[in-house]
Amino acid sequence: MTDAPWTPERLHEALRQHFGYEAFRDGQAEAILNLLAGRDVVLVMPTGSGKSLCYQLTALLLPDVTVVVSPLIALMKDQVDALERQGIAATFLNSSVDSAEMAYRLDGVRTGRYKLVYVAPERFRNRRFADALAQARVSLFTVDEAHCISQWGHDFRPDYLNLKRVLDKLGSTRVLAVTATATPDVREDIVRQLGLGEPPREPPTVSVTGFARPNLYLAVTRCARHHQKFSRLMQAIKTYRCGIVYCSTRKMVDRVAARLASEGLAPITYHGAMTDGERTAAQDRFMAEATPLVVATNAFGMGVDRSDLRFVVHWDIPGSLEAYYQEVGRAGRDGASAWCELLFNFADVHTQHFFIDGANPSSDAILAVWQTVRNACEAEPVTASIEQWSVLAGISNEMQVRTILGLIERARLIDREILPGNRAYTTRLLPNPDPDLKELKRLAAGLDEKRQRDERKLETLLRFVDHPGCRHAFMLNYFGDQSSSASCSACDRCQYRAPHPPTELTEEQWIEVQKVLSCVTRMKGRFGAQRIAQVLRGENNEALTRHALDQLSTYGLMPDKSVAQIRAMLDALHGAGCVAVTPDAYRMVFITPKGREVMMRRLEGFRIAWPQKRRRTSRHY
Repeated sequence: MTDAPWTPERLHEALRQHFGYEAFRDGQAEAILNLLAGRDVVLVMPTGSGKSLCYQLTALLLPDVTVVVSPLIALMKDQVDALERQGIAATFLNSSVDSAEMAYRLDGVRTGRYKLVYVAPERFRNRRFADALAQARVSLFTVDEAHCISQWGHDFRPDYLNLKRVLDKLGSTRVLAVTATATPDVREDIVRQLGLGEPPREPPTVSVTGFARPNLYLAVTRCARHHQKFSRLMQAIKTYRCGIVYCSTRKMVDRVAARLASEGLAPITYHGAMTDGERTAAQDRFMAEATPLVVATNAFGMGVDRSDLRFVVHWDIPGSLEAYYQEVGRAGRDGASAWCELLFNFADVHTQHFFIDGANPSSDAILAVWQTVRNACEAEPVTASIEQWSVLAGISNEMQVRTILGLIERARLIDREILPGNRAYTTRLLPNPDPDLKELKRLAAGLDEKRQRDERKLETLLRFVDHPGCRHAFMLNYFGDQSSSASCSACDRCQYRAPHPPTELTEEQWIEVQKVLSCVTRMKGRFGAQRIAQVLRGENNEALTRHALDQLSTYGLMPDKSVAQIRAMLDALHGAGCVAVTPDAYRMVFITPKGREVMMRRLEGFRIAWPQKRRRTSRHY
């Protein structure tokens, strides 16, 4: 290693020497050159685009240790195993490591035995690790999944908020913050929360290489019943074989896996309630290609680098477009086409509202848990799991309790330390707590804004479900990527209809438009697209009878049309500005002023991109 400036040519030679690759992917060389020049970098790259190479190669070209903050145990283990196979000294520090081995690894951190050290964010609360890091020489501090530091991100983790204090102690150590899913607002929050750009640091270089994943086919299928979801899932498995099925809850993971087992399949299951050892074993089996199928919650996937994943099916709706993008992005990492299908049932939205409640507890719940913790820990520290604290506090929503304990710690009222090999925390009261709880109350007040943001993220995903245009374009626009086109031919909105300009309506089409708009008008914005289609078809439906919708004059006006065909007309009318959808979770359809003019045939020159008949292809079902 010399002190000469790094050039693109030298960097390409280092890439070939250390990793055997002939060329960098987009954005990699630029990020590494900035780091080698001593600059801080915020790097936004799509899942599967080689973010890890940016810090791994940089680590080998710098003199001392590189620390990588990583949120999931499985990711650390996979990357450390891969580095060790290449003869690169690396290790990880997390709750899966027993006390004796942890002491050995911490000694290695102090003495410079490793080039890369992967660390769980909660480890920065451990005094032994803090002491070891203080004695180490750190060349690069990498924050992987950096969106976890932002309350506005889709996967906020309070332990990440400790990292600014760590960086302050490390001084001028260069920083790389890496993420695949960050909107412009979240990128700004990452910079702010890490203190990048605060003197004496220069403003960081922000590199966004683009979010486009044109090899992923994006589809949304509305399923009224579980058996319809299962039918779609089985088609995906039979057609594409290797993939991930995402469910919102552990209960649904077990239910779907059991149903697949009854069909002779043997899926791996993965969720947060499993022990560290069970989750590691499950991911090892999947990465070793012992089985092609995983049914999991969103706890699975970070660090999964299996290139032959051909499908991702969302059994339930995720909580945000960021989460959806990250999860579908685990398919097709070899560049070949992959199928990504969201099985949508409106009832699943209620699960996401439960999660929003868990992430944004009330002030009363926060104070109740604080009182419980203060009473329990008054005499001595207490080691307990989240489940045990939930019982003590009398709060059934364990997500709320986990969130509240994090808030109490951030308010400097308690200190929590996770012990090696133990998923429970030891909680102790800090001396001289603020009797007025000013900081805790300030944090609690901030949850009101966060709840509103979380709800808006869910509403954005629901708009994605309803969106009548290209799904890729919708997603890229959300992330601030302006490189998208109007049609991709790689989603269910574009694939089966060639892009065509709006045209004037035939007389037959005018009559159909008037029927649909008349029905929307008579339903007074109180129902969604599915119910409108059922009324127009004249379905014998208990819900229609209960709401007296079978008494409307538009009931049964279009018995020869399918629900899908009527919904396609509603999508076209939505795209033409004739109907709109409420921005809340209920997605009620209502007529616009323009729609009223069209319904009365008073709008001269009205044109619309009329739905085209779907063409079957051999590539997709």
